[in-house]
Amino acid sequence: MRTTRTGPSTALDIARLGDASTALTPDQVRSFVGEQLAAVDVDGRSVCVIVPDATRSCPLPLLLSSVHGALRGRASRVTVLVALGTHAPMSEGALAIHLGYRDGELEARYPGASVLNHQWWDPATLVSVGTIGAHRLGELSDGRLHHEVDVRLNRAVVDHDIALIVGPVFPHEVVGFSGGTKYLFPGVAGPDVIDVSHWLGALITSAEIIGTRGTTPVRALIDEAASLVPTELLALCVVVRSGSDELHAMAFGEPEAAWAAAADVSAEVHVRYLDAPVRRVLSLMPARYEDIWTAAKGFYKVEPVVADGGQVVVYAPHVRRLSATHPEIAEVGYHCRDYFLHDWERFRHVPWGVLAHATHLRGAGTYDEVAGERCRVTVTLATAIPEAEVRAVNLDHLDPADVDPQAWAADPGTLVVANAGEILFRLR
Repeated sequence: MRTTRTGPSTALDIARLGDASTALTPDQVRSFVGEQLAAVDVDGRSVCVIVPDATRSCPLPLLLSSVHGALRGRASRVTVLVALGTHAPMSEGALAIHLGYRDGELEARYPGASVLNHQWWDPATLVSVGTIGAHRLGELSDGRLHHEVDVRLNRAVVDHDIALIVGPVFPHEVVGFSGGTKYLFPGVAGPDVIDVSHWLGALITSAEIIGTRGTTPVRALIDEAASLVPTELLALCVVVRSGSDELHAMAFGEPEAAWAAAADVSAEVHVRYLDAPVRRVLSLMPARYEDIWTAAKGFYKVEPVVADGGQVVVYAPHVRRLSATHPEIAEVGYHCRDYFLHDWERFRHVPWGVLAHATHLRGAGTYDEVAGERCRVTVTLATAIPEAEVRAVNLDHLDPADVDPQAWAADPGTLVVANAGEILFRLR
């Protein structure tokens, strides 16, 4: 299989390997990574490798070992930074499994490398790289938001000469397709950029933006923020067969172009089309989603194919809490966008990322003084979260013991989605 390269002969050329029909071998992956990094000036320079947490399917041990092997003996320092966004930090044991080394044996597996969780909650770990002015935010958001944004991110990024983003691309409810500079903002960002980017996505709505190719307003915002980062930015964007360690394709180069190349392939392999809407969806959530904050992807990815008045059941018997890191969600509950906008003075001081999550899981709907809140579909949690807690946040409850996925799959009006959360379902 040939590696194709586009653009003029510069350090920012984009190299691609594979396509939607490909299953890359580990040897092909290692060879591709080695060839690309051999052409980058890393000798004597420090490199921050930014990787996803465990909520994404990704053969990270293969990718990281390939990157480390290509940098070893050349880079002066290598730091692996886990892009949590605002997810819970990973324990040492979880990091070992995630990155492919035995617990306590990081040095033996990746000599000279250090590993950090992004500490989004600690201002001391963040540094400002500039601001996006109110007028400019108005332009980027198509007039939806108008205030200054302090662009802060993990100082490890600017403390290194090169930041290398390594991670998968999937359809995404906030930005259109994940990956690329999204690993910086919100991946290793401060709260201001995180809240603004997510609320902008919520104002557009998940159903409108998810799976949208090209530069959405949210993508334009995070690319603008990335342009302020003084570190040299590179990206290794990959397309994973969901739920596996198998790679379809890889793209390497400057982040925006590498992401675009990978998103083209993701749009082919991560989107399923139905001819008609369904009455009910049962999303079977894998163990990589440990709370509803992350397991909500089982709703986002199927909302577009549910008929008006239909139901989405998020089936996750292993999930015991709404959010590991955002207790505010229990206070505001899950509501459609218009519910929050109608009473904005009451909600504007709640972290906007929390409000965005609340609207994304509740889905499309309307609110007015007379009719109140009317949501297009019903959202039901079949989890280990107590029924009273679920109903208190404006969601429906179902005992997981009462769900028989095989029986539900026999119902012609029901779509049962295994390994839910990464494949987007849309109507033709």
